[in-house]
Amino acid sequence: MNNQKFNRYTITAALPYANGPVHIGHLAGVYVPADIYARYLRLKGEDVLFVCGSDEHGVPVTIRAQKEGITPQQAVDKYHHLMKDSFRDFGIAFDIYSRTSNATHHRTASDFFKVMYEQGDFVEQVSEQYYDEKNQQFLSDRYIEGTCPVCSFPRAYGDQCENCGSTLSPSELINPVSKLSGEKPVLKETKHWYLPLDQYEGWLREWILEGHKEWKSNVYGQCKSWIDQGLQPRAVTRDLEWGVPLPIPDTKGKVLYVWFDAPIGYISATKDYFEQNPEKKTGTWEDYWKKEDTQLVHFIGKDNIVFHCIIFPVMLKAHGGYILPENVPANEFLNLEGAKISTNRNWAVWLHEYLQEFPGKQDVLRYVLTANAPETKDNDFTWKDFQARNNNELVAVLGNFVNRAVVLTQKYFDGKVPASGELTALDREVLEKLREFPARIAASIDTYRFREALAHLMDLSRLGNKYLADTEPWKLIKTDAERVKTILNIGLQISANLAIVGQPFLPFTAQRIANMLHLPQMTWQDAGRSDLLSTGQPVENDGLLFEKIEDSVVEAQVQKLADTKKANELAGKAVSVAKPEVTFDDFTKLDIRIATIKAAKPVPKTKKLLELTLETGLDTRTVVSGIAEHYQPEEIIGKQVCLLANLAPRDIKGIRSQGMILMAEDKDGSLSFVNPEKLIWNGGTVN
Repeated sequence: MNNQKFNRYTITAALPYANGPVHIGHLAGVYVPADIYARYLRLKGEDVLFVCGSDEHGVPVTIRAQKEGITPQQAVDKYHHLMKDSFRDFGIAFDIYSRTSNATHHRTASDFFKVMYEQGDFVEQVSEQYYDEKNQQFLSDRYIEGTCPVCSFPRAYGDQCENCGSTLSPSELINPVSKLSGEKPVLKETKHWYLPLDQYEGWLREWILEGHKEWKSNVYGQCKSWIDQGLQPRAVTRDLEWGVPLPIPDTKGKVLYVWFDAPIGYISATKDYFEQNPEKKTGTWEDYWKKEDTQLVHFIGKDNIVFHCIIFPVMLKAHGGYILPENVPANEFLNLEGAKISTNRNWAVWLHEYLQEFPGKQDVLRYVLTANAPETKDNDFTWKDFQARNNNELVAVLGNFVNRAVVLTQKYFDGKVPASGELTALDREVLEKLREFPARIAASIDTYRFREALAHLMDLSRLGNKYLADTEPWKLIKTDAERVKTILNIGLQISANLAIVGQPFLPFTAQRIANMLHLPQMTWQDAGRSDLLSTGQPVENDGLLFEKIEDSVVEAQVQKLADTKKANELAGKAVSVAKPEVTFDDFTKLDIRIATIKAAKPVPKTKKLLELTLETGLDTRTVVSGIAEHYQPEEIIGKQVCLLANLAPRDIKGIRSQGMILMAEDKDGSLSFVNPEKLIWNGGTVN
C-alpha cells in the first residue's frame, strides 16, 4: 500500500457501452460511488480529474446497430448523447465525458499499440476461429450463441452465459450458431496479436497480492483466483470492421479488441479535457497519468475487475512511463425486484426515464442507490424499498429536521439566525457530537465505504431531530424565548453542516439547504464548526426538501416491470421455436441415457453449481450442473435424470465434469429435470 501524500487524483469511471441507455445497475455499481468520491476530494481542495466517456467499439454496438437498422456510427451517436445528457442531469460531475470513436482516441490507442508492438510486447499467433460462410465474416464471441455446457441455458453467448454467469469460449458452446445468419459457423484460420499475461504472473503476485492487501475483499479475491489459476495470453486484435484499425501493414479488416482500446479511453479522455479546457488546469495530461505523486483510482463493476486490475496494469507496465492504479474499489451487481438487470430483456430502471417520471428527485435515487449499494455482495432494488427510504428517511428524518429549524426561525425570529446564549450541558454534548461527524464520514469515504458514510450523514440528521424533539422550542417559546434562540441557532448550524457534508451524496439537496441559509461557499475543513452562520443572517423557506411518494406512483412502476416481464415471456416462447433445423443424423450423435443421482453437494465459492455423482449403468461419473438455485442437494438424491453422456469432459471450478443433465426451463426461468415417467434401468437410452 502506498502511504505517500498525493498531489493530484485521476478518477476514472468505467466507460459504458454506447449500445443502450444508462440504468440503475450502472449507477449503483460505478457512477454514484465515483461521483461521491470525486465531489468529496474537490470539497477538500484536492486537485481532481474525473474522467469517463462512451465505449463505442466492439460487438455489442454492432449488434445494437443491426437490430435498429442503422450504422454503428449512428448507433453510438444516439446513445452517447443520451448517456451524456442523463449523467449531466443526474448530477454526475465528470470533468469530461468523452467518446472512443473520436480522432483523439483513435490516435492515442493506435500509438499505444504501436509502442508495444515495436517493443516486442505482443505474441503473434495463427488460430482457428468461427466464421460465418454466408456473411463471409469472422464471428466475435457475442455473435455466437449456443447451449451453455454448465447450466444448459439455450441462449448463452460465446464469451459468457447470462443465466449462470460462467465464463465461456465459443468452442465450449453446444450447438453453436451464428447470430448473423442463424447457421452453424465453421472454423477458419486467422492471425492475431496476443498480450502474454503469463509472463507477468510473478510481477502481478507481488504488485497485487503482496502490495495491495488493502483492496476490497471481492477485488483482491477475484485477482488471486485469476492469478492462481494461471494466466494465458489474451488477444488484443479482432477481425471486425468497426473499431480502431491496426496501425501496422497488411492488417486490413482487423481492429484493436475493445477490451484493449477501451481503458486507453481514460487516457484519451484526459487529453480531450486539456485540449478543450486549457485554462482550467495547470500542467499537462501527462501529470495525471505519469507523475508518481498522482493517485489513480478506477471505479468499476465486478465484471470489469480482471480488465482493470490485471490486463490494463500489464498494458501500462509493458508500455512504460505510466502510473498504476492505487485502488480499484469495484462493486458487485444490483438486481431489480429479485432478478438480474438485463439490457437485452429491458429488465431495468433506465436513468433517462426516471428523470422524466420523477422530476427533481435525482437525490432520492442517489440516496437509495447509495444506501443499498452492492459494495460487498449483490443487492436488490425494489420500488417498495425506494418508497420506504424516501418516506421514512429522507422525508421523516433529513427533510423534517431542516424544515423544522427553518420554519421555526421564520416564525419566531423573522427569518434571521438568532443569537446563541449560554449553553447547557445538552447543548455542549450535541455540539461535541457535531464536531465528530466530518472525520467519521471522511474515514468511511477514504476507504470507499460509501453506504457507511451515508449512514453517518443520516445520523447527523437524527442528532438534529432528537435535539429539537428533546428541547421542544415550539413549547418553550411561550416561557423562555432566549433559550429558544440558542436552540434554533444550534439547529441551523447543524443544518449548515448538513449542507457541507451532504454535498458528495445529495448535491441538489445540499445546494438547496445552502441557499435557504445563505451559506457562503464552504470546504470540508469548515464542517464540524458551530459558527458557520452569523447572527442576523437571513433564512429563507424554500419549501419541503423531500415529498412523500404515494403508493400509486410505486404501483405504476411495478406494473411497468410486470408488463416487461410478460412481454419477455411471450418473446421467450417465440425464441424457443426459432432454433436452426437439424438432421436425423445430427440427433443420433447424441448419446442420451438415464442415470440416477447417488450424491450431490454444492461447489465451493459458487451460488449456482452442484457437484453430482451419477450411476449411469456404464460407470459412476461426476457432473457439475448449474441447478443449485432450483434444488437442494438432499432433495435430488435418488432422482433419475437424462444425461448427455458423450459430451466432451470439461473442467469446471477444478472439477472434471463428464456430461450434462438435461433440464427444462419454464417461462419464469425455473428449471426442472427431464426424467422418465416410470423407473428405468440406469443406462437406458433416450431415442
